[in-house]
Amino acid sequence: MSEWIHTFEDWLLEFGSIGLFIVSFMESSFFPIPPDVLMIPMGIANPDRAFWYAFLTTAGSVLGALLGWYIGKKVGRPILRYFIKEEKIVKVEQYFEKYGAMAILIAGFTPIPYKVFTIFSGISRVKIPTLIIWSIIGRGARFFLEAAIIVALGDKAMPFIEENFAMLTAGVGGVAIVGYLIYLFVRKAKKV
Repeated sequence: MSEWIHTFEDWLLEFGSIGLFIVSFMESSFFPIPPDVLMIPMGIANPDRAFWYAFLTTAGSVLGALLGWYIGKKVGRPILRYFIKEEKIVKVEQYFEKYGAMAILIAGFTPIPYKVFTIFSGISRVKIPTLIIWSIIGRGARFFLEAAIIVALGDKAMPFIEENFAMLTAGVGGVAIVGYLIYLFVRKAKKV
């Protein structure tokens, strides 16, 4: 299976920006390969375009999230069981119960595939503008952070990302959650 995936990744790399956009779109709704595996090597090979690649990846991912939402709305929970194990579905439900639609933002920083969150957003009937806004923020933060690391570190970006990205994304995700909770607190205080 992994040999097939690597062959497919190599084939997509031949399409450059178009291949990156397509993978980003598909990964947000049904595809198993995360766009990072294309974006990072493309950015390292051409650091002047790293932020362009981050933009394309974000745009493709957000548009793919709309397809994921539609899949969730029309087919629902049974389709999730096709992609992932029940315990991950339960984890996503917990995120949605605890954080509401902001779980979409958190999804950009978790190891759970993004498509699970987009499909679940359709099941949960999250409003499309909410899905778009949180997807832009969450996915954009992830991909632009990777691009910034590539620009800053060049060839050393790949090992740095492999060793530290989980910690970095957890930190950024934690800051986003705290910021959101502060926003909710301030909004509630203004109503009183």
